[in-house]
Formats: sequence, structure tokens, C-alpha cells
Amino acid sequence: MKLSTKGRYAIRALVDLAMHQNGDPVLLRTIAQRQDISLQYLEQLISPLVGAGILRSARGPKGGVMLARPTGKVKLSEVIQLAEGPFIPAECINNPGVCDRSEVCATRDILEELKQAMDGVLESTTLEDMVEKQKIKEAPKEAMYYI
Repeated sequence: MKLSTKGRYAIRALVDLAMHQNGDPVLLRTIAQRQDISLQYLEQLISPLVGAGILRSARGPKGGVMLARPTGKVKLSEVIQLAEGPFIPAECINNPGVCDRSEVCATRDILEELKQAMDGVLESTTLEDMVEKQKIKEAPKEAMYYI
């Protein structure tokens, strides 16, 4: 199981926006260039985020997108849900009736634990957390000198 580019790119775009927004809208073209994402693909990813109230868009010469909420109020679970849809490792997790073995299947139990663990990580991680992680990744590394 892996996230598609939709989920990964949506998170990358939001982190980029959060790090470069100075109170003014940011052009999608600029985010696309910095993140090496096709502008057309990014436009598709941004639309549901605007619709959900995570982003606001502005048209015109000073147009672009900006965060509609503080970064600490944007959970990755919401972003992934909008970009990918629900995370379900197997259909029987949400709909046990699709399999006659659901009640006696140990594999289903493990997949349900996996879903709960992943949901927990995504629910407890905010855009603010991701921005802090990105700042650490981008911080210049101190050179070590040995004598």
C-alpha cells in the first residue's frame, strides 16, 4: 500500500505554501516550479482543498492561493482524505459482509490495526508539524571539523 502522487503532492504543496506565504496569495505556478509538480496536476489537487476551506483562492493580477486556516488547524488526515479518498487496506474492514470469512480472519484483524495506526498518525499530524519538519530538513548542516 502506498499513497498516490495525489496525497504526496497535496501535502508538499501545502507545506510549500505555508513556508512561503507572507500574507499575500502565492501563485500556483510558483508552487509547481518549486515542488517540480505539473501546474495542471497541481490545479486539480488544489480545487478540493479550496472547496473544503483549507485554502482560499484569489483571481486577478495579485491572485493565487493562501491558507484559509492556521497551519495547526490543518490535519494531514483531512488532506489525504480530500486527495485520495478514504484509506482502507481491504474492503472487508469497513464492510465485513463482502467476505464470508470476516469473523474468523486474522488477516482482517491485522489490516484493521494497520488502518487504525495510519489514521492515528495522519490525525495527530498537522500542517504546522510538517512545516517544522521541513525547516529542520532544509536547515544548513554544521560542518564537523576534526583535529
